[in-house]
Amino acid sequence: MPKPVRDELQLSPGDLLELESSEHQIVLRPVRGSGPLRKKRGVWVFRSGERLSARTVNDTITEIRQGRDRDNLGAHDGPRRNPGKTR
Repeated sequence: MPKPVRDELQLSPGDLLELESSEHQIVLRPVRGSGPLRKKRGVWVFRSGERLSARTVNDTITEIRQGRDRDNLGAHDGPRRNPGKTR
């Protein structure tokens, strides 16, 4: 299938297609699950069926960012020391 068609249909490797044939034509349709996890513009999106408040979204983003910052900076007790240096 040509790349422009795959892009238009937002198809990725492994996506399933439904095939329908008649006398003079073949129709391929992407199989879209009815599950809560879907791909939207190349990003996986979870749909819970409920709207989230702006506060919930902002609190979640803040929590994730703080956790990531702690992981990146390394959680430690007390001031950092250069292990190669002696006092």
